[in-house]
Amino acid sequence: MNNSIAELITERIDTMPPGERNAAQTLIANYPLLGLKTVAEFSTQAGVSSPTILRFINRLGFQNYPDFQARLQEELAAQLQSPHNRNESQQVQQDTTYPALEYTLENIRETFRHISEKQLSDIVRALATARGNIYLIGGRFTDPVAQYMAAHMTVIRPHVFHISGQESAWRDRLLDMGKKDMLIVFDIRRYQESLLHLAETAKSRGVEILLITDQWLSPIARFARHVLAARTGVPSAWDSSAALFVLSESIIREMTRQPEQNTAARIKELEELRLKNRV
Repeated sequence: MNNSIAELITERIDTMPPGERNAAQTLIANYPLLGLKTVAEFSTQAGVSSPTILRFINRLGFQNYPDFQARLQEELAAQLQSPHNRNESQQVQQDTTYPALEYTLENIRETFRHISEKQLSDIVRALATARGNIYLIGGRFTDPVAQYMAAHMTVIRPHVFHISGQESAWRDRLLDMGKKDMLIVFDIRRYQESLLHLAETAKSRGVEILLITDQWLSPIARFARHVLAARTGVPSAWDSSAALFVLSESIIREMTRQPEQNTAARIKELEELRLKNRV
């Protein structure tokens, strides 16, 4: 599988000069549709010159702007594939020489190859030092990952809440969200409109958004302060959440090591409470 343009940006953004970095950040916030516009439109929205846009796409490894756009069009088509489409494709092209386990392991390897230590460190630091509440939510198939992460994070620090239940109840939780809070959203293709609306409204209330998505990027990226992309594609009708779980565990592990958390004392007190109540 080719690297997505979002993955290429994550790999190389730290080496980009300011103008190209602006182009990269603007594209991520409007992914992938901004890249399908003309160079002039892209440059105007990014606030940089057209030659800067061309240097930016050259840095990503593309010889010219049409090649860059062709890759984005392929990604857009992949975003829109349904399980039915993928299942039909797999029936035509069955690959029995590369076991499913290998695809899963490759997804995990590629996920972490495209996430820099600085990016992960900045996110862990933001979560560890958040002064308000941390809310977690996922979509139809990713909410178990959100619930799993929330269960661990609750042991590490106070004021962690998993948002569950009917979508109508999600909006009620917005009433308690404010500028000191963070919202972690898991959203992979086919992206969930209700999660987009939730993130947009939370952003308007000053909530800091962490999006954990796939290599094609949920549209929630336009509202997110932090974006982590995990590989989810496998030769199946269904996407794989394995890399999402491993990425969540990595964040939990690094949060546990943060001195602000005083994790050892918190875990000790929790164990004492469990013992006292014979849990």
